[in-house]
Amino acid sequence: MHCPPPAAGGRLLLQGGLVVDPKNGVEEPRDLALLGGVVHSCQPHIPTEPGDTVIDCRGLYVFPGLIDMHLHLGDLFEVSTDPFAHAAADGVTVAFSPGAGNTLLAPSLLGAEFDRGLPISAGVYAGAPALLATSLDDEELVSYFTGTLAREVALQKLSRNPIGVATGMQIIGIKDHMGHFILSDESAERIFSVTSRAGLLFMTHTQDPEHACRMAALSKGRPLYLGHASAAGCGTFGDGAADMKQVLDLLAQPNIDGELLASMMRQNRGCREGLRIDSRAQQLCYQALADGRVQVLASDGQGDATMKGFGDSRDNIPALFELCDLGVLPLSKAVALMTKNPAHILSARTGNPWFEQQLGHLGCGAAANVTVADRHTGRAIYTIVNGQLAAFESRPLRSGWGAGRLVCRFGSLPRTGVGDCSMGTVLP
Repeated sequence: MHCPPPAAGGRLLLQGGLVVDPKNGVEEPRDLALLGGVVHSCQPHIPTEPGDTVIDCRGLYVFPGLIDMHLHLGDLFEVSTDPFAHAAADGVTVAFSPGAGNTLLAPSLLGAEFDRGLPISAGVYAGAPALLATSLDDEELVSYFTGTLAREVALQKLSRNPIGVATGMQIIGIKDHMGHFILSDESAERIFSVTSRAGLLFMTHTQDPEHACRMAALSKGRPLYLGHASAAGCGTFGDGAADMKQVLDLLAQPNIDGELLASMMRQNRGCREGLRIDSRAQQLCYQALADGRVQVLASDGQGDATMKGFGDSRDNIPALFELCDLGVLPLSKAVALMTKNPAHILSARTGNPWFEQQLGHLGCGAAANVTVADRHTGRAIYTIVNGQLAAFESRPLRSGWGAGRLVCRFGSLPRTGVGDCSMGTVLP
């Protein structure tokens, strides 16, 4: 199978694959044409034209590019592995990195790497202490994160670093992590106040059901996102099934969203290098997926990474197919767990329709993010990010470095300018 780069000015044409696009109600063999970084057409048959690059997808499944809501990417001192390349190889096209230690400099550091070239699009959460440690009051923080705070005020009360001030609002949300710190009720109230008004996600580390219930009570109806909620079912703090039921009951509340880990939804119940879910708790999760209480799967990272989390992105695609094979969900609804549904949650919680318009589907004009998978092997065969081939046969491609963009609550940024800065450079 040959995958040459698309000819200049031509389309990238994927022919004959079984397209599964939950948002647009498509589940049938179709051709897909990509041009200029967006979906150009998705039809039963698209005639080839001079300059087209054609990829034979017969026997393969063509999904909207997978969105991984919880994937550690270079957190802290991650220097020995390449999680961005691994994620691309596993079919991920957009990911959000929830490092609890991330400061408000994280967007500039990540943005610099995007300017130099990364193979997937990604956004970052800031750790809650980063917000609480500034001299800005809550009203000023809301103004800062919505882009309306005067620069002079930010330089006096947030940071003396002009690059950090210029980019710090380019986050997707704030992360609470009981394994790193325990927020006081007063601090949690500040985080809820700012995130709910500024259109930021508030993710909490969900493992101990007591902590999850406390954060849910403190939310007072404001949005809360339960990260790796299935970790509660691993029995770390009590009986796995009872703890899992307690957390899943929280997810019935309309203001609370959450995710289950793909690795824990597979038949082996998780990674031995991470956590494995109790079999009774897994059945409760299957029921929560079937009845729609949980609408997102995520990976939490790669097993060979230092910040490995509890799962592995290699399990994302196999988990989607296995949920279908086990009769938990039809394939379209399984695929929606990592395409349509996270895009919807991102739009709903940020107030930005860009996420639903551009991500999680293959309609005309959507970002050209595509995951082509083999059901028999559970592998990603092609990963296409913003119209560029980023991986082939579960291997990253050099041509894909530069395909990714920084994603924040405002949308995506093709370039941040930070990667071009030399010593003494000041961003406007």
